[in-house]
Amino acid sequence: MSRYDDEHGQENEAGRTFAALPPARAREFAQSWWGRAWLRALEDAALDASAVKAGRRLARAVGVGAVTVRPGRVTAVVRDRGGAAHRADVLVPQLSDAEWGRFLDLAVEQAGHMAALLAGELPPHLIEDATAGGIELLPGLGDLEPECDCGTWDHCGHTAALCHQVARLLDEDPFLLLLLRGRAKQAFLTDLHVRSTAPRSEPSTSAVGGVDAAEAWAARDILPPLPELPGLPQTPGTPPSLAAGTAPAPGIDPLALEHLAGRTAVEAYRLLAETLRSDPWDSTALTPALDAVRLACGAPSGAVTERLAQRSGRGREELATAVRAWRAGGVAALTVLDEKWQVEGVSLARACAALEAAWEEDERPPFHTSGNRWTVAGEGVQLRLGRDGHWWPYRDDAGRWIPAGGPDRDPATALATARLVTDSEGSDAF
Repeated sequence: MSRYDDEHGQENEAGRTFAALPPARAREFAQSWWGRAWLRALEDAALDASAVKAGRRLARAVGVGAVTVRPGRVTAVVRDRGGAAHRADVLVPQLSDAEWGRFLDLAVEQAGHMAALLAGELPPHLIEDATAGGIELLPGLGDLEPECDCGTWDHCGHTAALCHQVARLLDEDPFLLLLLRGRAKQAFLTDLHVRSTAPRSEPSTSAVGGVDAAEAWAARDILPPLPELPGLPQTPGTPPSLAAGTAPAPGIDPLALEHLAGRTAVEAYRLLAETLRSDPWDSTALTPALDAVRLACGAPSGAVTERLAQRSGRGREELATAVRAWRAGGVAALTVLDEKWQVEGVSLARACAALEAAWEEDERPPFHTSGNRWTVAGEGVQLRLGRDGHWWPYRDDAGRWIPAGGPDRDPATALATARLVTDSEGSDAF
């Protein structure tokens, strides 16, 4: 007797029979990830790849008759291209009673698994959890054992055709996996109900064994795909109010904590927006001083501002200027605000070429150059060159150079931005 039949030898145990399926010419044989895993097990087991291709052709040509699925075995009559009929069987190892018990425990432990099963669905994550616990519902290498009266000892076109049709059936009803492993759907759901209503023993304190790295790597292609990235909400989330009747713990400032939560929500919103645009924002790691500037963008209360100014190493006015820079371009803009560097070599040649191309010779503003800063004499406007070749507009505000907008590759555009900013816009008030 085959190791794939149940331990009591009841090969006639009731199964399910499905009528011959219509042609699959306009679709893949497996749409679900578990159906694809079934076919992958066939491809891994077959020593002759041509047999798999022949089986695919037979399945497409409706060469597979009614399919019977029962514990440990699927059976069908398959007609080859010459019309000869052959009985084809594919045998699958059944789970032991102990393995079924562990699988039921997994299903009962999580309410989501339980609800899905009682609704007639087999949740993919339950199969993943079972695999992690050493319970194989999906077939692996060597699990699909062929038997065919054509005399071929390995997978032939007939057994491969049967496997392709079973993949289609699994797409429609993943509970067939349970039947193949030894439990009919209704019997399993009955056991599940009994398990869920029985008194629970104290949970075991023994550690759950991990998954071998090689097994995890081998299973990478049969797991369901990652979900799509979430869409961008209309606005950042609003943290809950921390105003409460109880006094805060010593050293905790509720206003500062509320502001921190709000700025964290804004930062999370910005990061998500940048990720969805596939245009990652400057990846420079935030230092505590830089992060203090980021947090100051939310117009915090006076006491919080003082703490942020101290943390950033800037005075209140300097912090206000840094906030303007952050809003114009994050870390890159802060670098341009704080850093003065000598433009030389190729960078200088490119900068000069950009300035010459931006204006006609008689329209070019009279610049005074100092390092990476080009100042227009008498106008109170300035261009600062970033190390990436972008030009940043600046304007003079009561003797302080403050950012006037975002960067541009064209120096004329950046200078026009600086000129358009009026004195009434001033610096941020705290």
